[in-house]
Amino acid sequence: MPEKLHPSVIKVSDALRESGATGEVVVLTEPAPTAAAAAAQLGCEVGAIANSLVFDADGEPLLVLTSGAHRVDTALIARLVGAAKVKRASPDFVKAATGQAIGGVAPVGHPAPIRTLVDTWLAKHEVVWAAAGHVHTIFPTTYDELLRVTGGTPTEVE
Repeated sequence: MPEKLHPSVIKVSDALRESGATGEVVVLTEPAPTAAAAAAQLGCEVGAIANSLVFDADGEPLLVLTSGAHRVDTALIARLVGAAKVKRASPDFVKAATGQAIGGVAPVGHPAPIRTLVDTWLAKHEVVWAAAGHVHTIFPTTYDELLRVTGGTPTEVE
């Protein structure tokens, strides 16, 4: 990662500061495109990593912040949000909705608000780590703070 922060990371950092979030963006030495990779670098449980997964819910973006220990049940999520179909979004769809590339999508800092579901399992962890707009960046937060800064809905995702 270059010493100068990626524009997406600056947007995320600004959004965190504006929302009153307490964590600071951390630049990792190695990329962390998966929860397992992030947990290995941080020395924490994979379940404490908040994966930012973008789905296409009947053509609308849906962000699911799920514990790295979970898989998202898309049929369940479709029923919960009233969508006919919820599917993993394409890289182009993710980039258009979030302004960020897959592997580094943050819960905040998007061009427009995105409907967000937050995995209730994350509440089991005192510190939750989420991507900060680039595959080399992450920030510490809490379950309650994630709900507040994203306007997310607490949800059992699997």
